[in-house]
Amino acid sequence: MHQELGYLDKIKEGGYRLTPQRQLILDTLCQLGSHVTAVAIYEQAQQTMPALNQATVYRTLDFFCDLKIVAKTDITGQSVYELLGDRPHHHLVCRECQAMFSFDAHHLEELAAHIEEEHGFKPDFHHLVISGLCAACQEEPR
Repeated sequence: MHQELGYLDKIKEGGYRLTPQRQLILDTLCQLGSHVTAVAIYEQAQQTMPALNQATVYRTLDFFCDLKIVAKTDITGQSVYELLGDRPHHHLVCRECQAMFSFDAHHLEELAAHIEEEHGFKPDFHHLVISGLCAACQEEPR
């Protein structure tokens, strides 16, 4: 889990302690991968630390989101969490079939420049979800 070391550094650089609960939740996120619900994280982590409660999991996930270690995204009506890497990570989600596709941040560079120039606002495009219709659902008759 060499990538985990970068996350630990972010916690320590912020002047925060790496508690056993934070370590466990980070390890669990690394194990489960992307787009995981807080309940799934809690259930997996509780197998290792039975005294862990759901409130701690939610607080820790919020803490990780504040540090930009984790992104919280509403996809298909539920909140899911995933570890953020070094590069921005974005999704296209079909509102009909819930198919999910990733796309690269270079597509947003021109938009970010336009927003900053027109509005004097510098957007943070770290993790973006755009809903719409995938090609297959566009072809299906309604």
